[in-house]
Parts: sequence; C-alpha cells; structure tokens
Amino acid sequence: MSSPPMIDGAFARWLASRAGQALLDLRTEMGFADSGALKSAGDKVSHDLIRTELAQWRPGDAVLSEEDEGSRLAWAAEVNTGAVARLTADRVWIIDPLDGTREFSEEGRSDWAVHVALWARNAPSPHGLVAGAVGLPAQHRVLGTDYPPAYPPMTVEAATAGERKIRLAASRSRPPVFLTDLAEDVGAHLVPMGSAGAKIAAVVTGEVDAYIHAGGQYEWDSAAPVAVATATGLHASRIDGSALRYNEADPRLPDLLVCRKDLATRLLAALQRHSG
Repeated sequence: MSSPPMIDGAFARWLASRAGQALLDLRTEMGFADSGALKSAGDKVSHDLIRTELAQWRPGDAVLSEEDEGSRLAWAAEVNTGAVARLTADRVWIIDPLDGTREFSEEGRSDWAVHVALWARNAPSPHGLVAGAVGLPAQHRVLGTDYPPAYPPMTVEAATAGERKIRLAASRSRPPVFLTDLAEDVGAHLVPMGSAGAKIAAVVTGEVDAYIHAGGQYEWDSAAPVAVATATGLHASRIDGSALRYNEADPRLPDLLVCRKDLATRLLAALQRHSG
C-alpha cells in the first residue's frame, strides 16, 4: 500500500475513507442478524485501524478517541498531565471511529459516519480545529476540510409570501425536549436523521438548514463535522452562542448549533426563549 497524503486535511480524508471501507466490509461479512455483535465489532475495527495508522504516520501527535479507555473522564486541572498527554500536546486527533452505531447495525441505513479531526494549539480559530473529515461510507462520500463543499444553496420552501420554512435536522430517537416548540416558533419542520455526523453533513450539503443538539455529547461527536462545517462557511457554536472549544480537560460538549449564517441570529434568539 502506498503512503498516505502528508497534508493533514488530505490525511484525515484518507483515514476516514479507509475506516469507512473497513466498516462496509464488516457489514457485508457479518450481516445484520446480531445487531449487538455488529455494533461492537464496528467500533473495534474502525478504532483499531485508525489508531494503527495514526501511530505509524503521526507518531508525535496525541489522540482522543471515543473508544479509548477513560476517554469520558473529566481531568482536574491539578492532575498529573503525564497521565493524559493530549492536555499538553500541540496536536491532538479527535476521533469517533463509528458515529451512529445504531444506524450502522440496521440494514439499509446510511446515516452513520466516521469522524477524524485534528486540533492544534496554535490554531487561529477558537475551536482549534485545523483539519477534519466526515466519512459517510454507506453514502459513498467523504466531506473534508481539504476540499470543503461550496456554501450550500438554500433548501427551504416558501411557507407564505416572503417567509421560508426552515428544515431542521433532529435526532430520530433523542431530540431535545424543547425542539418541537422551537420549530413551531421559527416556522421550521423537523427532519429525523441518525448520527450527529450525518446531521451536520446534511447541513453542509444543503439537505437541511440547521442542526440543534442539547442533551449530551462529547468532543468526538462534533469535532470533525464542525471542522468541515466552518471550513464551508457555516455557523457553529454552543446553543447560547458561545464558541465551541475542543481538547478540553472535560471532553463533554453537550450542545451545539450548526446552521446557515443567515439563520444564526434567528435560531439563537429562539434557543434563548426555549432552551432555558
């Protein structure tokens, strides 16, 4: 096998593509009769592949993967940082080897993803993400910061003269409790989808106009999709409007808004009314 691209964005795309193909092969090999076994095997296969490639091609970088032991621990400021190298590292890969294990284990579903993002201490943006790729293996595409998609066309329909109906991606199993009221307030309709990566990817491509989450996530759930979304020119923030920040001592990042920039002020105002 030839060497991967050395530029970080292209490398992230390559890595997401390889992991995605391994997951597709696993689905074919195992089938869908035992969804629990398929979920577990998918997490392991993708995590092991990504970890192996990073160890070979980026040995000096730290890694935060959902499947690492202790990945969900919140490290106190006074902790011995030698025990958690990413807190003092200059470069950290933030990985979700399989975003949407439930969807991955269901035959015919394509709304699951592979997330590969790179955080850098000297990054110019508050979120610190300098490269990323979202693999959508069952859709046969990868969205990456090396070739970010063009800013998405408006994909809303006219509700009344001079008004538009916003399409809002929503979790099909765990939508925020306030989301229905918020959608009614801003004149939106909800579009149920699977993984966080698939939902943010749908904003990036213009299939929907916004994604709101509030209810518990970790850095790996959004790092790669946010890297691609902001490279595309979309708005991405916490639901209170504050900046998303990655490689924090506490990896929990429980809420976010990703949307078209022209909708950000309107949606943030609605969130202030409904998410309290």
